[in-house]
Amino acid sequence: MDIITWEVIRIIALAFACFFVAFIATPTVVKLLRKYKLGKNIRDENSAPVMSKMHAGKSGTPSMGGIVIWGAVLLVVGSLWLICAVWNVEPWCSWNILSRSQTFVPFGAMIAAALIGLVDDYLNVRKIGPKGGGLRVRHRLIAYTSIAAICAWWFYDKLEWSSIHIPFDGNLELSWLYIPFFIFVIVATQHSVNLTDGLDGLAGGTLMAAFGAFGAIAFMQGRTDITALCAAIIGALLAFLWHNINPAEFFMGDTGAMALGTALGIIAMLTNQPLLLPIIGIIFVMESGSVIVQLTSKKLRGGKKIFQSTPIHHHFEAKGWGEPRIVMRFWIVAFITAVLGVMIHMIDK
Repeated sequence: MDIITWEVIRIIALAFACFFVAFIATPTVVKLLRKYKLGKNIRDENSAPVMSKMHAGKSGTPSMGGIVIWGAVLLVVGSLWLICAVWNVEPWCSWNILSRSQTFVPFGAMIAAALIGLVDDYLNVRKIGPKGGGLRVRHRLIAYTSIAAICAWWFYDKLEWSSIHIPFDGNLELSWLYIPFFIFVIVATQHSVNLTDGLDGLAGGTLMAAFGAFGAIAFMQGRTDITALCAAIIGALLAFLWHNINPAEFFMGDTGAMALGTALGIIAMLTNQPLLLPIIGIIFVMESGSVIVQLTSKKLRGGKKIFQSTPIHHHFEAKGWGEPRIVMRFWIVAFITAVLGVMIHMIDK
């Protein structure tokens, strides 16, 4: 068996393994979330009148569903690494995809962000904390930025990365500016993905497209451990989506959105294609961009709004689009731009 065939088998097998683990675990997770009443709190009419009116029926739907995504990846990928570390024999070590140069950082950062999100979700559903529950905005920002900063330092100091690739132009040396650029990419991706997680299945489908694109790019670069990690996440996302499509049995929550946003941003940096991220993740850009435009307009134009509600998927809801229609159309856009991003990489290469 040649090495390319083996790598393809390993990638597909890990995707299936994570899918089955997540799929089998989901009913139990949903049952536990319902048992302990860990359901989502919908914002009140005063703070978000449009969303409150349209999503009132979702109040109490179990949150923290992201556990099944990163939990499945942690169990499958972590177990293979542990077995290899303990026994260090074939064939187990050939299945291990955790490597210092490719996957330690996105995998570790994903789990760290997931745990912070889990705490935030728990405080939110229990209404512990300011403004109805959850961590303060500044505390969340500090926590997630700290993860990004540690990863940025690792890339710059340990992996000796200091340049980014500009499509069709070459590499641009940033020197120490690589660190703040890295932090910006990760934090922006985290929060953009989190904003996208507002309709049943929306974040899951768009994330699948993005991870698929960067997995393909990594494969073309010969970084098959990154591709395998992307495949593992996609497999777990598929199982999650089975129960998250409209009407959703549970929601991803911060523990899923922030974790996957962190992993996606780091993988974009690892493939040295951060400038393709806004194209591949155009939906995430639209979601966060709509919020920024709305806030800017309200501040500079005396409270006047451009959109009926933000993020932008709520604007389309307010205009009368059904939730499944919005999600499907956003998925279509996400998969088109994902393919476009891969094509740009291929032509550039």
